Amino acid sequence: MLERRSGARGMRRVYAFDRPRARAPLLWLAVLTLVLIGVRAVSMIVVAQPGYTDAYYFASVAGRVARGEGLSADFVWNFLEAPRFASLPIPSHRFWMPLPTLVQAAGIALIGGPLGDFRAAQLAIVAVAAAIPAVTYAAARMLGAGFVAALAAATVVGLGGALAPAWVSLDAFGIAALLGTLFFLAFARAAQGSVRAGALAGLLVGLLYLARAEAALFGLALLWLAGRRRTSRAGTVGAAIALAIGLGWLVRGISLGFPADLLSRAVLLVRYEDFFALHPPTLGSFLGAPLDVASARAGALVTNAMTALVTLLLVPVVPLLIAARWRWHQLEVRAFVGLVLAVYLAQSLVFTLHSVRGSFFHSVAAFFPFAVALAAVGTEDLFRGSTRGMQRTVWGAAVAAFGVISVFSLGQWDVDFNTPYRARLAALPLLPPGPLVVTDAAAWRWISGRQAVLAPTDGPSAAACAAEVYLARTLVLEPAHFSRYAELYVAERSEIFTRRAEHDGIRVYSVRGDQRCIIASPP
Repeated sequence: MLERRSGARGMRRVYAFDRPRARAPLLWLAVLTLVLIGVRAVSMIVVAQPGYTDAYYFASVAGRVARGEGLSADFVWNFLEAPRFASLPIPSHRFWMPLPTLVQAAGIALIGGPLGDFRAAQLAIVAVAAAIPAVTYAAARMLGAGFVAALAAATVVGLGGALAPAWVSLDAFGIAALLGTLFFLAFARAAQGSVRAGALAGLLVGLLYLARAEAALFGLALLWLAGRRRTSRAGTVGAAIALAIGLGWLVRGISLGFPADLLSRAVLLVRYEDFFALHPPTLGSFLGAPLDVASARAGALVTNAMTALVTLLLVPVVPLLIAARWRWHQLEVRAFVGLVLAVYLAQSLVFTLHSVRGSFFHSVAAFFPFAVALAAVGTEDLFRGSTRGMQRTVWGAAVAAFGVISVFSLGQWDVDFNTPYRARLAALPLLPPGPLVVTDAAAWRWISGRQAVLAPTDGPSAAACAAEVYLARTLVLEPAHFSRYAELYVAERSEIFTRRAEHDGIRVYSVRGDQRCIIASPP
């Protein structure tokens, strides 16, 4: 295929008379996309239920949205959303962002009848994720990769490696990966002064923010463009659009009575359990534990760095760094590196305890396709003088490695999430009718179909209050429970609760009906 380099930018452009021949790579890409959709179908055999709190939450609320009940929940996963024991249903998404729920709601509204809520929501996510290999290919080509390198990058990202289960999970992973990669593609054009591309980049930042809150940092790249003479209009327009979308969501929160403890539960945690307490942590408690705070942040810096490296399987890191160094003149590469560092530092140093429990792993998804595209370009540069056979061996090894890790990741997902799901299903017959007080309310709401309320980390007395307010007569404790329930978990009874049944470590307690609820005021 005849092509030329567009100056120092290293981007490939096809001559007009060569366009018919350019259809062959697109056909290969289309075939690859269909094959990877088939891989997703296999993944869906393993990921056959939401699996963890975030996904249970998104899916449950998506069903309500699809049935015209709006962004609301008939369960309490955290008292951040139900201050002072607010009555059910309550406004949802006071902590998490709404886009994953809205995408899933669209799937449920369209095909939920014949398929059921879960599969309909999952197919909506899979439909979004189906475009990830194509945008990865486009990013690699934009960065200067050849056809084979770009196709290998698309294959690697489509397989997913550590993110393989994420591409079919009822979460923000696939959405963030698509929007993040599209952002860098639009940003590259905006960096040449295109106002339209700047507007598109701003729209993508706004949408990405509605998927993941830390994506607000992507607006810094647009402000950087706004501060440059050649790109000031593109950056300003893009930043204005992103800001408008962000403010729209903020206004929604304010109209509902913006939760005063949102920031403290996100930033001031000394123990992660405190996130699930009735009352939020205070600045005094945060400042009163300087060693715990410092050690947590030091540990998060290491843990999150390892998370990023493991997601890339370590090996592509060297060519990624080389490609970034050799293409530092390209503004989109600088923006990518800067945003990776900004999100990494914000997650590790500000949202520390959330970051090491999965939040940063979620953040990586927005960067993963572009990182692989950049690594593919670097690998191509490193092996440019090698034989064609050697180059094919390198690409084949990369695809094989990510394929193996993808299979392993799906197996690990099965162990981590399907095992407790099956245990909960088996324990359902032990539960008497009525609402439940539980450790994971989003999960039990989905599995049981009943109203479920969080058993706060404050301990059994607070759980008794939650039971009284929400008319629950049952407390469920699982092997993984909050520390203040440890004594009750090993005991047959207490002054408030009596154990009535157990299955595979899941213990069911009845609640005495003559309890008085007394909640201490926050310090």
